Amino acid sequence: MKLQIRILIYSILFFLYLTTTTALLTLGEKLKTDPYVTLGCGFAVLNLIYAFFALKWNTLLNIIYAVAIAVLALFLALKFTNLHLLLKYDPYQVKTAIFANAVFSIVFWEIIYQIKIRMNKSEKK
Repeated sequence: MKLQIRILIYSILFFLYLTTTTALLTLGEKLKTDPYVTLGCGFAVLNLIYAFFALKWNTLLNIIYAVAIAVLALFLALKFTNLHLLLKYDPYQVKTAIFANAVFSIVFWEIIYQIKIRMNKSEKK
């Protein structure tokens, strides 16, 4: 996959993370569930869609990577907000957590993509 296509897909994924967070939190309030569980499941679904359309590995690996990246990115986003680096600009740390989650997810997807490319190159040799 060309770099320009990956950047476009990551931009769309970043936009989806930013726009669906509010809807997922609203859904969690209506269902009376923990917001972290709701966000984790919602982001896992977004990651599953991305994995099946962009990564195109086998089904089990797509599911494992999608869920693992959703959980790890959400965990790291919460840890990042605990650093209180942007209190002056975001006093409640909500925007910081949303942006950090999106960025961490995209970074992890790029890492997985690079691993896939390197594995395919070594198999062809």
